Amino acid sequence: MCKTDKFLYHRKLWEMKVRLLGETKVEKLRNSFVSRSRMSLWTIRAVTVLLLWSCFVHLVALGEMWGPRLFKGWPSCFSQHDLSAVAEMRSLPAKIALPPKRVYQNNGYLMVSCNGGLNQMRAAICDMVTVARYMNVTLVVPELDKTSFWNDPSEFKDIFDVDHFITSLRDEVRILKELPPRVKQRVELGMYHEMPPISWSNMSYYQNQILPLVKKHKVLHLNKTDSRLANNGLPVEVQKLRCRVNFNGLKFTPQIEELGRRVVNILREKGPFLVLHLRYEMDMLAFSGCSHGCNPEEEEELTRMRYAYPWWKEKVINSEVKRKEGLCPLTPEETALTLTALGIDRNVQLYIAAGEIYGGERRMKALTDAFPNVVRKETLLDSSDLDFCRNHSSQMAALDYLVAVESDIFVPTNDGNMARVVEGHRRFLGFKKTIQLNRKFLVKLIDEYTEGLLTWDVFSSMVKAFHSTRMGSPKRRLVIPNKPKEEDYFYANPQECLQLLDEPLRVI
Repeated sequence: MCKTDKFLYHRKLWEMKVRLLGETKVEKLRNSFVSRSRMSLWTIRAVTVLLLWSCFVHLVALGEMWGPRLFKGWPSCFSQHDLSAVAEMRSLPAKIALPPKRVYQNNGYLMVSCNGGLNQMRAAICDMVTVARYMNVTLVVPELDKTSFWNDPSEFKDIFDVDHFITSLRDEVRILKELPPRVKQRVELGMYHEMPPISWSNMSYYQNQILPLVKKHKVLHLNKTDSRLANNGLPVEVQKLRCRVNFNGLKFTPQIEELGRRVVNILREKGPFLVLHLRYEMDMLAFSGCSHGCNPEEEEELTRMRYAYPWWKEKVINSEVKRKEGLCPLTPEETALTLTALGIDRNVQLYIAAGEIYGGERRMKALTDAFPNVVRKETLLDSSDLDFCRNHSSQMAALDYLVAVESDIFVPTNDGNMARVVEGHRRFLGFKKTIQLNRKFLVKLIDEYTEGLLTWDVFSSMVKAFHSTRMGSPKRRLVIPNKPKEEDYFYANPQECLQLLDEPLRVI
């Protein structure tokens, strides 16, 4: 090959390499540009979405603040169905920010065992939380009574929302579901102190006598909790904490709350309803010795039951004397006369908040004849709805409590714990109508009417006149020094937590 041909050959080879190399670089450059373009496009899209979302959130917030003012009267863009859906979403429980934990030097651990029925235990829990807070101790979630007449095996978590109980009060007191392992071992070895506190005590008792025991033993178990804190003579902040526990800290489990709402909705769909706490159950009659209207066989059965329970101290009881003193629950027959005399509409829904009425249909006949729309949770719900709380009296009582608090009128036929605690809760909710029957006055009047000494018109007018000021309206607690059982109960009228006139306590 001549030199000229070699030169041409190498030149062409060199041009081909340059061209190939150039195309490769161009291809790389092109790929790089496409990749960067895609990345930039996704970045722009992401930023745009974030900006739009931020604007939407701010517009929603502005709409909540200014919408009702700016757009009042404007035609709605939503259909009625849409508005219903929005209302339903707003009715869902919102996530509430937890209060900050209160930081304090722990003086020890307090264990408590509640005694009695649901509402007696409810009040006791409020008292024990308050006591724990002002002794600066750690409270273990209270143990509920499982050995009383009702023999209910329910734990705290079966009735109350335990997580809400702990978190909603954490800015006041530290509450644990159980003792820490090391402390629990001490308790298992018997290294703790156990005692019942003195009833109706003030805070100085707990500060001066109970707190030193906690510091000494590290763990204190209070095995009685009913009425262990005074009604009166306590600092306002103490009374307000009792209210906070009662009305905010103690919520029933979601399952009980939902079922309670369902019962209330069923009743509301048919109109107003009255809740009658007809405390005419076997245990109450046996305990109180009240047998008015019972036949001889029933009287004997009640007496046997009273003697079967050693912690029921009073055994020999004159039923008629006790009734005339106003210390017996009204019978179904007496209740029918009273409600009719008060002018209660016979067509109103009458919800019975109670267990099984002693004597059954025979004793209920006078009431159902006077008020044909008598209902119970068992008649409003399917049997399967109550399966989870069947044979659990405290859970059943919790359901009745929810319905009673929401009712248009609440009428208890005795002044037991449910009657008083529900009365106080209804006062807190705006002094909802609660008729506080005076049984001593009523049984005397009823006897005179049934004996023909009073006409119906006179009987009815006297019942109405006497109870016109006993409808749950605002009033001050009656204070009787050194007689706490006879004075007004704190949980029936927690006046320190209510909007009342600035009046002094009534003292006699």
